[in-house]
Amino acid sequence: MKIPKIKLKIRHGFLLLILLFVLPPLIIVLTQHWEVSDSDPDRGAVTVKQDVFGDSASKIVYLKQNWKPEQSLWFYTTTQGSDLLPYDFFLVLEQADKPELFRSDENINRYRYLPQKKTSSNPDALPVGFVKDNYLSKNYMGFTCAACHTAQVNFKGTGMRIDGGPASADMQGFLNGLTAAMVAVRDKPDVQKRFVKAVMALGAYSSEADIIADIKTYTLRLTSYNVINHSPVDYGYARLDAFGRIYNRTLEHLLNRKQIEEVLGKILTEDEMNTALAGIGQDISSADRDKIIERVATSAKNIVKLRQELFIKADAPVSYPFLWDIAQHDYVQWNGLGGNGGLGPLGRNTGEVIGVFGSLDWHEGRHFSLSSLLTGQGWAKKVVEYNSSVNTENLRRIENQLTELQSPKWPQEILGNLDQTRIKRGEKLFASYCIRCHAEIERTSPQRRVVAHMSKLEEVGTDPTMADNSIKYEGYSGILRNQYVGAGVGDVLLDKKAPIAALLTKATLGVVTTPDADKGFIRRWSEWLHNIVQAWFGNEIHDSNKHGNYNPDTTMAPYSSLQAYKGRSLNGIWATGPYLHNGSVPTLYDLLLPATCPADQKDAECRPEKFLVGSREFDAEKVGLRSSGYEGFTFDTRLNGNRNFGHEYGTKAAKEPGDLPMLTKEQRLDLLEYLKAQ
Repeated sequence: MKIPKIKLKIRHGFLLLILLFVLPPLIIVLTQHWEVSDSDPDRGAVTVKQDVFGDSASKIVYLKQNWKPEQSLWFYTTTQGSDLLPYDFFLVLEQADKPELFRSDENINRYRYLPQKKTSSNPDALPVGFVKDNYLSKNYMGFTCAACHTAQVNFKGTGMRIDGGPASADMQGFLNGLTAAMVAVRDKPDVQKRFVKAVMALGAYSSEADIIADIKTYTLRLTSYNVINHSPVDYGYARLDAFGRIYNRTLEHLLNRKQIEEVLGKILTEDEMNTALAGIGQDISSADRDKIIERVATSAKNIVKLRQELFIKADAPVSYPFLWDIAQHDYVQWNGLGGNGGLGPLGRNTGEVIGVFGSLDWHEGRHFSLSSLLTGQGWAKKVVEYNSSVNTENLRRIENQLTELQSPKWPQEILGNLDQTRIKRGEKLFASYCIRCHAEIERTSPQRRVVAHMSKLEEVGTDPTMADNSIKYEGYSGILRNQYVGAGVGDVLLDKKAPIAALLTKATLGVVTTPDADKGFIRRWSEWLHNIVQAWFGNEIHDSNKHGNYNPDTTMAPYSSLQAYKGRSLNGIWATGPYLHNGSVPTLYDLLLPATCPADQKDAECRPEKFLVGSREFDAEKVGLRSSGYEGFTFDTRLNGNRNFGHEYGTKAAKEPGDLPMLTKEQRLDLLEYLKAQ
């Protein structure tokens, strides 16, 4: 019996619907059945008896933030595709100056990462935000979002873990220490012998020669990374120039053969350049770039020259943003760089993985792909392929989980009761002085939205380095040259050198639209389709205009709006010190003071010019972390990038009609009490 054509079409359409909307989620569920729910009641938290800064916490508690223990632990241990070091290397690596493990609780705590005990989802007792990632059949140690976005605040012996809070981590110091430890393995025979034996015992390597080869490779990568990202301003604790480092890693992996030859011609002799490029074809891969860097970076002098020619100064450290309400924002990042509508969250998080050592196998290919069409490359014969370790499936799931995270309320049972009379007076002051830029929201409402108020640099007056860097830096476009990038006010054509903001936008779109080549065919395409559909249609945030007083983008200056800083809702602000975008003010009380004291007022209060960071001990009176009386990192606000001026609302006498009067000390305390309660 012949089936009518119309019935065949219906059946084919039905099958297509199954393939598009039923099969992908089903396959994803089946391929993730192995994930075990880890519901350790302590969420893996442990205390550290010895603390270099004199902090003490005999017990750890979690504040109510609408996450269950299993949600916290999943957030801590879910990989995003970060590949810093071979996994077994990290497990057995000793500290540079003594035969104790680099990952010991005491050493990890010194860098202000959070030690954890062994749990089912963390069998090797890695710190919060450290995880095993597998890429192309090799295991690595990398970072999760939690490494930079999980806080601990101590008060009189109680440690309060805060999910989504800004970490106190010193990533710059950690990477320097890790590099020194690897250099010791490479250069000290006795250390290397112990290391190789310990790695071989774990079974991932089949020969000692392979281990020694990787020792050289990863020591060089770490050394080069630190030199490339050297900053004249030390970051210290609780800060990182994430964008500067993301930009540099993007530039490193976009280079093509022609531009590499041009740059090396300025650095090397002809013989040296021939050696550097020996065996490298015209269509170079990321592996080829690594080989070239390895051959050129034979001295610190050469690495510095490479930095000067190819990279930017990562000299604008900022505080780690807190993550509650992040999924409800219209724009994110301190200067509003990331729109949160559509695919925005996937692109933002992809950029973050690029910065924290995602494996990037970007190269020029010679065959058409769906991702090349989606990234605007059309039907070109030569296209850019964006294979990488970035796990977009997990990035989407992490973002979904963050929709449930709520800000921590002031724990009165630990930090003391709030003064309700002061709160009422402070609420009125907040309405007069703050609400124009810092909207109030209902922190527990599923329908809450956070509209970021953008204030241009001339208005807010805070240190401009981060915002200026975001638009002034340009870099070689490499494999992206002659492509177009949407900028909201038209397309930007990528010339030989182009704004790095545009290059990053193009690269992250390429990664997001590229199926994960490290997974099986069916799972790869199922996850890809599911992620795109979910991210695009499941995101309740839509593209919208920015709010506030900022310089708008124009066709002549398509990134002008980035020269601004964001005022966001202040719920949970008590747990996020130090303050301002660059962490230049230690407490909320100090933030309500002028940046400098009048010369004729010896007893006047003003923000500290220098203070210490590193301690987790909470100052419940001024609301911030302890900033004196211990051997911490000295934060010097006189340095570019560290300036503590600006945002001085209510700190000076009114000069013009309509100006708000200067706050008295009692009013500052009233406003402070209100902020505690948010």
